[in-house]
Amino acid sequence: MSTPGRSLATFAVGFLLLDAVLLVWAGVDLRRTGLVVGGVLCALAAVAVVILWRRYRRTLADLDAGRADMKAEAEAIRRLLREKHLHN
Repeated sequence: MSTPGRSLATFAVGFLLLDAVLLVWAGVDLRRTGLVVGGVLCALAAVAVVILWRRYRRTLADLDAGRADMKAEAEAIRRLLREKHLHN
């Protein structure tokens, strides 16, 4: 099953890494440090996308766990109210 936005994150990382390689290659070939710096920045941006994607997935997993806990707690309260005949 594909996770939300996974293909977008994969595309972004691939695009940034391609840009990084091409910029560094052009910078070395043309002896222009500005292009090399741009390539390094693109590589760092690709790493940042991966780190932020993992953080996003962890946050979603925490939210799902919290939602399940709240559902279980609500069911326990409903069960308690039924046992005490306090339901409406």
